[in-house]
Amino acid sequence: MQDDKTKKTIFWAKLSLEKVDAYKDGLLFLFIKKYWPRKILPNHLTALRIVLAFFIFILLLLGSANRFTIVFAFVIAALLDLFDGAVARALDKKTNLGAFLDPVADKILIIPIAVYVLVQNHFWLLVFLILPEIISGLFVAYNLTKKITVKVNIFSKTKMVLESFAFAIILLNFPAKPHEISIVLLYLAIFFAFLGLIFNMLISPPKRISNTYVKTL
Repeated sequence: MQDDKTKKTIFWAKLSLEKVDAYKDGLLFLFIKKYWPRKILPNHLTALRIVLAFFIFILLLLGSANRFTIVFAFVIAALLDLFDGAVARALDKKTNLGAFLDPVADKILIIPIAVYVLVQNHFWLLVFLILPEIISGLFVAYNLTKKITVKVNIFSKTKMVLESFAFAIILLNFPAKPHEISIVLLYLAIFFAFLGLIFNMLISPPKRISNTYVKTL
């Protein structure tokens, strides 16, 4: 009985978040379908996000005092993450390459920054941020060996949104210690990261999908 209640609660949360996500897509589609330059493909946005991720990390390593540049680049990268998937869905431009690059770009953007700004004062928070990324990567790789593609779920999307807000706040105040609000957001992100893993691994395991382009974890 308890397991059934837990599953119902998770499905309720999933449906609620998906409604918000669908509303967001609906608003973006109005702009994309009418104004988006057709020569700019979703994969172009993803590639630019990867470039920005390396740019931000290099600035941090060099000890750049220009916080505005770092935060601005991070916000642009986060917005590109918002748009690449929406453009792919709105214009029917989903590809296998995009499905592979999108989660890679997320990790390249978040993990190096997380390591750099959290390792000294929030080591265990950093561990629990990285752990679900490792597990999800292994899970995706295992399923790929069986020619099964793991679809991203709404919990993983929510995790990325929370991480984006949290690290924008952290970078704005860097090198000062992370603000409490950003730490709370990161713990919420960890919760949704593990919830996404539980959903994909235990509640709704992936099935073989042929000739379908989907985003991975």
